[in-house]
Amino acid sequence: MQTAAHVLVGLVAALHAYILVLEMFLWERAPGRGLSGFDAEMARATAPLAANQGLYNGFLCAGLVWGLIAADPTGYRAQIFFLSCVVVAGVYGGVTANRRILLAQALPGAIALAVVLAAG
Repeated sequence: MQTAAHVLVGLVAALHAYILVLEMFLWERAPGRGLSGFDAEMARATAPLAANQGLYNGFLCAGLVWGLIAADPTGYRAQIFFLSCVVVAGVYGGVTANRRILLAQALPGAIALAVVLAAG
């Protein structure tokens, strides 16, 4: 169960690293515009906001990686904290911005959190 928990935490961390790249570096290009659905003008206008969101996703990724490499109980607690942050951010984004965020962010975070808690 511990291995499954670590794999899921790693996958959620990788997802947030990917989101960081999309929002910070590819927002005005095809991958970022495909994510947002914005035309070139709107993508250019919102790029600073997207980069800020990307940075926050990077912090979530960093916290999850820290949780994987830190010794317990710190690592375990960091995983729980940052996965909880992922779930809250995903639910908030799903309610206020786009429902797809519930499936893309909140659900993987919730599954990983449940497995981490079960393995703990």
